[in-house]
Parts: sequence; structure tokens; C-alpha cells
Amino acid sequence: MAYWLLKSEPGSWSWDDQVRDVVTEWDGVRNHQANNNMKAMKQGDRCFFYHSVNAKEIVGVVEVVKEHYPDPTDSSGRFGMVDVKAVVPVGQPVSLKQIKEDPALQDMQLVRQSRLSVSPVSAAEWRRICTLAGIAA
Repeated sequence: MAYWLLKSEPGSWSWDDQVRDVVTEWDGVRNHQANNNMKAMKQGDRCFFYHSVNAKEIVGVVEVVKEHYPDPTDSSGRFGMVDVKAVVPVGQPVSLKQIKEDPALQDMQLVRQSRLSVSPVSAAEWRRICTLAGIAA
């Protein structure tokens, strides 16, 4: 199993929206590196659900339930999407500030490439964030 981080603007798609709909398409990604990360996702992979913009915090965990396929909202035909389902909310949101201040998380893509909307998370980073979030790894 691999681990990922998916960013969403809560005004466009929030954790509450995800929980309400349970399984949803993760569409609208228009960055080649983020799209390549989605191409690498496999069914069963876990992802942190991160509220971007003002909140800047991890608020839940989702699971990939359908691997990369064409995104019908992309008229160029170059980008795809995956489907994810809500798994669990975090016990305690983990802020970007906490992540940046934690020595064990300094190499996270979220820290190094802050604008990337879909990024890999190492197993060690996953375990550390789960500990901070008060959930099982």
C-alpha cells in the first residue's frame, strides 16, 4: 500500500462533502506532476484529505477505490482522476504549521512543493501524522 496527500479547497470540496457523498471522483487536477502521482495510485492506497487555502490542515483519510481514468472535465484529454471513499476523520486536525515544525516531516512533499495538489507520503510520514492526528496508522 502507498500513501498520498490530496489537497482540496474547503469552499469547493470539503471533508464534510466527502463524508456526505462517501465515494467521489477526485477530478479537476491540471498539474502534470500531480496527475502522474494519481496515475501511480492503486486501489486500496490511503490518502490524507487536506484542507488548503485558509485552513491548511489534514482533516481526514480517504481510500482509493478506482484507479486513474480520463477526467471528463478536461477538454484536452491529458488529465485523469481517481475515485476515493471517506474512511475516517482525524481525531485532531494536523496543521501545516505543525508539519513544518516537526523534524520528522521536513522532507514531506507538502513542505518542499507546497503548491502540488496530489503528493506522495512516505510510510514513516504517514505513521507520524497519524500519531499527531490521533488515529491508527
